[in-house]
Amino acid sequence: MLRPGNHDGDPLPGGNEASLFAFNRNFCADPSDAKKPSPDSGEVNKSPMIQPNVYWTLLTPYVTVIGLYTNVPEGGEVHPDQVSWFENELKSADSSKALIVAMHHPVFSMDRFHSGGQAMLNLLDNGFEKTGVIPDAIFTGHVHNYQRFTRTHSTGKKVPYIVAGAGGYWHLYWMQQGVSQMSLPEKVPDRDDVVLEKYSDDHHGFLRIQVTPNKIIGEYYVAPNPHESWHASESPTQFDSFEIELQKKAK
Repeated sequence: MLRPGNHDGDPLPGGNEASLFAFNRNFCADPSDAKKPSPDSGEVNKSPMIQPNVYWTLLTPYVTVIGLYTNVPEGGEVHPDQVSWFENELKSADSSKALIVAMHHPVFSMDRFHSGGQAMLNLLDNGFEKTGVIPDAIFTGHVHNYQRFTRTHSTGKKVPYIVAGAGGYWHLYWMQQGVSQMSLPEKVPDRDDVVLEKYSDDHHGFLRIQVTPNKIIGEYYVAPNPHESWHASESPTQFDSFEIELQKKAK
């Protein structure tokens, strides 16, 4: 399941396609078109995907994933109809399963280019307060590096807020000056409830998540850096790992 990034909703200058039109054509196609090549696939002959919407909830045996679309403006922007939908999805989530929220714009970030977004923090906190539901993990992108934060909510629940946006874009985003001198884990300046646990801003990488009935297991891998001496056969190496113990109550 995919959710669009900010550039998917930003029409090309001089283009005649509406926002998200190309994303819908390739990832939210009608099932009758699922076996036909996408008009954008070129020589690859790739068929489109048929996910139901640009934002969605994925139901699995062990985890519920709420995928938000946070629009184009810097810092993110979610319209009232999706806010209502998000709060309803929080309230309706099966409390016997893990709950993950995935969104494009980050809530917390200590990079030099974007940093976190107050609008997204307000969106989440308002939803948590209204529903009484706090997810087990928050996954974001937008910033082209990796950062793992832990936030301690007022209930005492510790939740990882993760930025994983180093999947391929050539321009990796450096962290703010002074971060490299921090002795991690360390509290984020002006935030007594948020700790920066680990980061990588000089390698591309990817995050792998495994969910069992009792825990969420995360592993972040970095790819070999082409500016370093390496062989093409080298595999990505594990850079970070974490586990979230689940304490669920049956409905």
